[in-house]
Amino acid sequence: MVTILDTLNRPAPALSADDAKPRHPEKAHRPDNPVARKPAWIRVKAPTSPVYRETHQVVRENKLVTVCEEAGCPNIGECWSKKHASFMILGDTCTRACAFCNVRTGMPGAVDKNEPEGIATAVATMGLEHVVITSVDRDDLDDGGANHFADVIAAIRAKAPKTTIEVLTPDFLRKEGALEIVVKAKPDVFNHNLETVPSKYLKVRPGARYFHSIRLLQRVKELDPTMFTKSGIMVGLGEERNEVLQLMDDLRTADVDFLTIGQYLQPSKKHHPVLSFVTPEEFKAYEKIAYAKGFLKVSASPLTRSSHHAGEDFADLRAARAAKLGH
Repeated sequence: MVTILDTLNRPAPALSADDAKPRHPEKAHRPDNPVARKPAWIRVKAPTSPVYRETHQVVRENKLVTVCEEAGCPNIGECWSKKHASFMILGDTCTRACAFCNVRTGMPGAVDKNEPEGIATAVATMGLEHVVITSVDRDDLDDGGANHFADVIAAIRAKAPKTTIEVLTPDFLRKEGALEIVVKAKPDVFNHNLETVPSKYLKVRPGARYFHSIRLLQRVKELDPTMFTKSGIMVGLGEERNEVLQLMDDLRTADVDFLTIGQYLQPSKKHHPVLSFVTPEEFKAYEKIAYAKGFLKVSASPLTRSSHHAGEDFADLRAARAAKLGH
């Protein structure tokens, strides 16, 4: 995952009232799941580069909250050392309680109307070639946050017209017209993650619906056939290999261009346990099969995360489409 910056400007290091609350109140009474020791192929070196330290200082000085830190992302050293950035909008509190996720859950605060301008300024100042815009689920909003996504995209286009934009959206479940709002704003890549195979949704992603997410990705292509679409899953949650292959077919039926597959890592004892560590060889096999099924781009490895190497991957996507069309 690349650096995800939350622009809420919460005080640091002093704790706010929200900080004092349980991070996952809905998980507090769940039985503990021991956190399994990671195999050698997942361990990464502690970040020490000067650029990493500079990025860390920028985050602290601007009182930013990073999902990379909160989720313990294994790629934080690499991404921060490259000053890769994506932004988490609509707050830091999610209305859902997925069993795999370490983002704070509860009732979110009001939407910051100044956020689009602030993000656009940051993108322009940093000189980003490619930016990822993601968010928490906002089931409390009539549009699920779709208009805010569109406002952020428009603000970036105005201040940094050469920057390509990738959105990683919620599913906008039961929010009629929300998807259309985001697609009309013309991001370069529309990403929505399935997260896992359908048989695991009840335990892993109970607030979502697998076939709704498939249909959402399919609808993007119906609205704008030129827009790149992308989705990702985690493995190690107890899925069967054939289920992963079927999921690939479902995504290709929806004409999805780009698939990411990464290893699930358990954030705490209260989260879903890791049921298996998939080997690098198995990831390579998944990658080979996915390409054979027709994806333009596949990223499959233990440390793959949805927004990891997003800029480089977007360049590969465009080249793959051009080659396919004979350009």
